[in-house]
Amino acid sequence: MTTAEEASTMKAQVGDRLLPGDNPDHVGLIIGLREADGSPPYVVKWLDTGHIALVFPGQYARIMHASDPGRGSTGMAKTESQVPYSGRP
Repeated sequence: MTTAEEASTMKAQVGDRLLPGDNPDHVGLIIGLREADGSPPYVVKWLDTGHIALVFPGQYARIMHASDPGRGSTGMAKTESQVPYSGRP
């Protein structure tokens, strides 16, 4: 893996939030990891529906880390950057 690929790999921890990018009201709570290094796929509980699913995030998905000091009082990050996901076949 090259440095550019390493920089673009999505990593998460249990407790982080997943924003799939297509709907700002559709937020998922990461409740489980399949990979020890925090790479996708993730076991996600969608907060708007309560549905639990195994999710392979798309290229516009973002992770809001639970430990992010930029979180506001709502628990949502004040500023977020998109994290491109390189994907795996």
